Amino acid sequence: MDRAGVGRVCLALKAATLDHPFGDDHDAYKVGGKMFAMVGGKGGVSFKVSDIAYEVLTETGHARPAPYLAKAKWVHLDDPADWPDDELADHLRTAHALIVAKLTKKARAELGLT
Repeated sequence: MDRAGVGRVCLALKAATLDHPFGDDHDAYKVGGKMFAMVGGKGGVSFKVSDIAYEVLTETGHARPAPYLAKAKWVHLDDPADWPDDELADHLRTAHALIVAKLTKKARAELGLT
């Protein structure tokens, strides 16, 4: 999947937005103002995962801990084209759901995510 494909998947998710807080060459996908995925200037993609997925993906070498975000259980793929599109899309949908689950009830209601 390329940068545009990541964008299509992420922006198809309910209440997802695109922002560029780190410069025009970084695409940050957010829900409720909280980032769930990011495409970097060199085309690598980082996204939030569950604790278990973090362990599995990093220990098997399928992904590496995301720079600056590993403590929050984010992983990084240097080349997202190395992953099957459907598998990456599933991880992006899960990243969105993990962030939605952390939003307050009020925020979820305001975004139509209840």
